Amino acid sequence: MMRAAGLVPIACVLAGCAATMPAETAPAPMAPTPQQIVAARQAAFHMSGAAMGNMRAAIERDADPKSQAYAARAVARWAQALPTLFPDVTRVVTPTRARPEIWSNKTDFEAKAAAYAAAAERLAEAAASGDKAAFAEQHRATVATCKACHDLYQAPQNRGG
Repeated sequence: MMRAAGLVPIACVLAGCAATMPAETAPAPMAPTPQQIVAARQAAFHMSGAAMGNMRAAIERDADPKSQAYAARAVARWAQALPTLFPDVTRVVTPTRARPEIWSNKTDFEAKAAAYAAAAERLAEAAASGDKAAFAEQHRATVATCKACHDLYQAPQNRGG
């Protein structure tokens, strides 16, 4: 018993020493490279396209829109983040289908991205409501905002070799 009681002051001294030692600082997180940013946005575009295609298929088979609520919410979240994945440092990364006009006409690009985000938010709301007609109509409206941006700011896909 005496032996254990003698350890308490030693433990307190050691704890005090540890508390006065400079804390190790964690290394600052590395910023993503321009290539990683482009890879992230390309992956997100593919996932968004897949989600929108699955929603279209659900509409065509007359499925409950609530079954698409998670995917619609994910598209809405992606739409909010989309313009941030086009920083100036990514304009020279290849391969990409992003046209230079994204950066030379940034105001219009961001306006189109905002329209897409608003439409995608309404799509998520329509899916959650379960209203089949509203969901189908808002899906069409959201696709139209995608097309409006892609028509100006996305190069055609190279189908060759």
